[in-house]
Amino acid sequence: MAERESGAAEIDTVCFDLDDTLCRYSQRGGDVLEQAFQKAGISPLWTVEDYYGRYRDYLETSTDADDLRRRCFADLAVDAGHDRKAGHAVAETFSEVRDQEAVELLPGAREVLDALAAECRLGLITNGAPGMQRTKLEATGLDDRFETVVCAGYDTAPKPAAEPFERALEDLDSSADRTVYVGNSLSSDVAGARAAGLVSVWIPAADVATEPPEPAPTYRLEALRELSTPPW
Repeated sequence: MAERESGAAEIDTVCFDLDDTLCRYSQRGGDVLEQAFQKAGISPLWTVEDYYGRYRDYLETSTDADDLRRRCFADLAVDAGHDRKAGHAVAETFSEVRDQEAVELLPGAREVLDALAAECRLGLITNGAPGMQRTKLEATGLDDRFETVVCAGYDTAPKPAAEPFERALEDLDSSADRTVYVGNSLSSDVAGARAAGLVSVWIPAADVATEPPEPAPTYRLEALRELSTPPW
């Protein structure tokens, strides 16, 4: 990836995505959905990839994570030729099976945050309901690590809109040219950081193809622990 231009402002602020950047569920999403269908007594009508692909569409219209799934699963059920009640039933059992505290830090997360906190102000910008995301932070012991937590889709428009990034910069009394955003998603994290003018760091999952990413991040790292020695 391209180096930053000489004379660029010194980085003094780093913001992170949460899910699959700093932590992940210890329950696989596909397993939770499979159990939810079984518990509801309904044959599988959609995949977890179908759910994740439409998740962002409901962020601004739902009141919390349970309401989001209820709306999303109802539409997925209709798309599969069933009535909305089937989607509502699966959403209810999904919430019963999914343990929001069953999360684990990704390797190097705590060490990276400790290293960066010595030099930078830290923020979190995540697409997700506040109650759900704060539960994850508490379960992983990260609830006191960030000076601001922006739950995009609820506090602001969802990523990749520029608004959640701008809200975090305002809270941190920083500016885009002094801020790095770290995430795992090209479509939400890198695109959103670019929209707001931030430097972006992309850390893809291990199984992501290596062809040129689009949109292109400022930096691509292979593992979170590489941030202990910042590339900028």
